[in-house]
Amino acid sequence: MNIKIINESIQLQKDTLLQHPLYEKVKTIEDLHCFLESHVYAVWDFMSLLKALQSKLTCTSTPWFPSKNPETRYLINEIVLAEETDLTLDGRRQSHYEMYLEAMEASGANTSEIKDFLIEINSLHNIFVAIKKSQLHPKIKDFLDFTFKVIDEGKTHEIAAAFTFGREDLIPSMFTEILRNFQTNFPETDLSKLIYYFERHIEIDSDEHGPMAMKMISELCKTDAQKWREVQAISKLALEKRIGLWDAIEEQITLKTEMV
Repeated sequence: MNIKIINESIQLQKDTLLQHPLYEKVKTIEDLHCFLESHVYAVWDFMSLLKALQSKLTCTSTPWFPSKNPETRYLINEIVLAEETDLTLDGRRQSHYEMYLEAMEASGANTSEIKDFLIEINSLHNIFVAIKKSQLHPKIKDFLDFTFKVIDEGKTHEIAAAFTFGREDLIPSMFTEILRNFQTNFPETDLSKLIYYFERHIEIDSDEHGPMAMKMISELCKTDAQKWREVQAISKLALEKRIGLWDAIEEQITLKTEMV
């Protein structure tokens, strides 16, 4: 098995995401806020996947020892550098999560729920209990639960699969659809920070991080057929959970529209 075969096997899930009816549902500023206030959980938990991989593929403790594979060490550190300390629209250093929060606030979206959720995690010291106790949509809970179960229980190549095929490889095409929607439905609204966030992700994930993540998968699996099978299984699950997240946001927007 190889990257090409994995991509072919998950094409149905990728097509489902790229053709999801959610994109057409974000028509008003209230719809946009609803989208952002749920999507932010995917922006946040992505950082946990990223740091889990850095922990697995590099030495992040003392005393320091060189990790086994310098190539995967390089690839993950390069991705972390941009995701954790990228340049904002006005030239400051921030993680992409922090950039997203600022973009939400600039658009008028509510950031208190995600901030309170992180405070609750810190207080409970247990991500799974925090997810269960939260008032999030059940499919958003499933999405987060899957991410952290992969982090807690997954082998390194399985975490890399959720990261690569569930996130990095998908983002350029998916975010292009979202941007197209913004430009159609909100031509008069200043969404400069939000548009910058999406355009930045499209640029670096398409040109740099996507190819790097694919190379990381190849380095981790090499010719091990079992590892490739596990990558395939996790990749499908990751995409199905992402479809569930999109379903949840669509349901929330539809419900709010019907209540008006």
